[in-house]
Amino acid sequence: MERYSFQLIENKWQSIFDKKKLYREKNNPKFYCLEMFPYPSGKIHMGHVRNYTIGDVIARFKYLNGYNVLHPMGWDSFGLPAENAAKENNLHPKDWTAKNIAQMKKQLKLLGLSIDWDLEISTCDESYYKHQQELFIEFYNKGYVSRKENYVNWDPIEQTVLANEQVIEGKGWRSGALVERKKLSQWVFNITKFADELLDDLELLKDWPEKVKLMQKNWIGKSLGCEIDFELAGTKDKIKIFTTRPDTIFGASFLAVSIDHPLCAKFGKDKKFHSFKQECLKVGTTEEALAVAEKNGYNTNLFAKHPFIEGKKIPVYVANFVLMDYGTGAIFGCPAHDQRDLDFAKKYNLEITEVVAENKSKPKNFNNINEAYTLDGEMINSDFLNNLKVESAKIKAIEIIEKKKIGKKKISFRLKDWGVSRQRYWGCPIPMIYLEDGSVVPVEHDELPVKLPVDVDLKKGGNPLANHPTWKKTLHKKTGKPAIRETDTLDTFVDSSWYFLRFCSPTNQKKPFNIEELNYWMPVDQYIGGVEHAILHLLYSRFFMRSIQKNNSKIEVKEPFKGLFTQGMVCHETYKDSNGKWLSPDELERNEQGKLIRGSDQTNVITGPSESMSKSKKNVIDPESMIKSYGADAVRWFILSDSPPDKDVQWSNQGVNAAYKFLQKLYNLTQVIINSEVKTNINDEEFEIKFNNYILKMTTLIENFQLNVVVANVYSIYSLFNSAQNEKISSECLKKNLSKLMKMLIPFVPHIANECLEHLNAKEINVWPEANNKLTLDEKIKIAIQINGKTREIIEVKKNLEEKSVIHESKKIKKINDQLAENEIQKIIFVKNKIINYLIKKK
Repeated sequence: MERYSFQLIENKWQSIFDKKKLYREKNNPKFYCLEMFPYPSGKIHMGHVRNYTIGDVIARFKYLNGYNVLHPMGWDSFGLPAENAAKENNLHPKDWTAKNIAQMKKQLKLLGLSIDWDLEISTCDESYYKHQQELFIEFYNKGYVSRKENYVNWDPIEQTVLANEQVIEGKGWRSGALVERKKLSQWVFNITKFADELLDDLELLKDWPEKVKLMQKNWIGKSLGCEIDFELAGTKDKIKIFTTRPDTIFGASFLAVSIDHPLCAKFGKDKKFHSFKQECLKVGTTEEALAVAEKNGYNTNLFAKHPFIEGKKIPVYVANFVLMDYGTGAIFGCPAHDQRDLDFAKKYNLEITEVVAENKSKPKNFNNINEAYTLDGEMINSDFLNNLKVESAKIKAIEIIEKKKIGKKKISFRLKDWGVSRQRYWGCPIPMIYLEDGSVVPVEHDELPVKLPVDVDLKKGGNPLANHPTWKKTLHKKTGKPAIRETDTLDTFVDSSWYFLRFCSPTNQKKPFNIEELNYWMPVDQYIGGVEHAILHLLYSRFFMRSIQKNNSKIEVKEPFKGLFTQGMVCHETYKDSNGKWLSPDELERNEQGKLIRGSDQTNVITGPSESMSKSKKNVIDPESMIKSYGADAVRWFILSDSPPDKDVQWSNQGVNAAYKFLQKLYNLTQVIINSEVKTNINDEEFEIKFNNYILKMTTLIENFQLNVVVANVYSIYSLFNSAQNEKISSECLKKNLSKLMKMLIPFVPHIANECLEHLNAKEINVWPEANNKLTLDEKIKIAIQINGKTREIIEVKKNLEEKSVIHESKKIKKINDQLAENEIQKIIFVKNKIINYLIKKK
């Protein structure tokens, strides 16, 4: 038996794949398949392998089914890691990035992916960011970009601004440093102009996971609230607050304003206030940062009159958890029903009044409770709101507030405008210049791209472009007068917010995209990537698509991604030595007793839980070494087989080895069937019927992303073929159907499948096998017939039979029919493919 030499076979077919594209005539239906493009860190990891293998299965499957397929690849190549690596290795970021791209491209090609590398783009190429600068200027001219001075999240380690979405639990998403609040003038994309549209159009995304749509909905955070004017006691001044909980107005025990509220001008010379303000700046601007920070306040010694309780005055504080860019920069505090307010009230001994009762007969004593009650309930201690539920109380409170003319209803959004200025070198230059008269204007179109300087000093602290001696100095082309370039660069999330459009026409030098090509290929039919990008990248891309469309009426697409699939993580056991130091799998071996030990000194190893592969925990497996040992097809087969694609997969070297052995069996089976000469065809039809049902199953399973179930079915198909050699089935029948199986395996294991098809002299290789409806075997299932909840009979019927037909079948059984005829049927409970339950009583 000829041995399956994966090295020779995979090298052979990869050179063919490199030339072969998945395109068909444009009159064929189109399918745009795209996996989220990678950051060129230097080596691919198993997460990449899983992501791109899943995408490759879908792309190849659609091609085999007659689609004209676009399946491109690019590199998200700007970013701070390249800048840091350049400092450490004394390299230019451009050289470091180019080297990494070349390495990762070579590794990805080893997987046998059906990617069209002719469409390759890299966001750090001038040919890409020139068009990004063009889009920036278009957005600026349309009012979708502006420059604002406000507080930003400042990462003290990376020395750059972070968007709210880049702050996780009060820390920088990359550095892990506690984020600070810093006031800067920066460029922002006015994403809030599209808040309603971004929210409402989530309903259009039928092929997105519900969890992702919910995450976006919560991030946009539309809520009904109102503004209320509180009169300052002893003055005619008023403080306008904003609240989303007007129902709790009778529980208000303090007002709190931001450190930048106009009221604070009164305390500008107070050293205590100045010190308090400096402390506030150490807390970031995100909800998470404010939630975890200790609640601190500055007592203004001012009081406000309660708008509904005659004679009641409540103290006014400046608080570190109130931001000027939220609402009006002022809130009322209701400690019983807001955790932040409760923490603050307890610290400063403020009144706590329960106004929403979980149980009216059991009032809470919040002096002994540290958790605010934030759920629904009935209003108490609230005058005209008493006995109402929370939502009804909100509406009633707003109605009375507007009637008294002390405030008005207002819709608010959690979503904030997207700050995109970053104080680093390795990013897209912002194409704006500052003139001597103080005005800010875009550079002229024929001056694009604004290129990064090559001679930059990255070791000096601060912003490298601002520190450059000459780069920022330029001339305003229209007037010839001196001007200063913007020295911030764009957030790298801008780069990934439109790259999918560039793939439609990546060689177009005049414009970011060809509209005709964009209208043909967009939207992306299937987008594949990690759920960690559910808010940041996907929301920004949706904003970009809308901004571009509103700028050009010829563009027909509003949503960039029709279908979205979020794959799970690749996990592996973690290992530590006796000192708690992480160990990599490569450092381990087993002793004579089969126990894991460290190879270098034979010491014991502590095995920890299986976690997502990460460099920091050293539980990574190098894909390239696995491919060299077992072949790309075996790696692909295992990573698809072990778990549903949307769930985490546990990596196992034994599993890959088993995958390799199974592929060897498939290869051997092909050789046996090719060499067989059985003429008897007595059982051909029965075999054809069984195999035909597998074709139907495989098609449906792939369309539903049940790729691991496909793999399980292939094991069953292998057994079908294996046993068929002794079942009086002709060689011609087996060869014909084995060719169909190999065609169905092309998306999964393209190298061995194509090799076996070549051995079988198969025709029409690039066509998915069609199921023969005349040979369809009706799948049978068992249904329980119950009467008043007790099972009386089990019957076998066709799968997915409707209720009416099941009733008909059940009444064919005499004892069931007699009992139903003698009694009155009050109700029928039917669960498809499971039970039918007749609820009866005597007539």
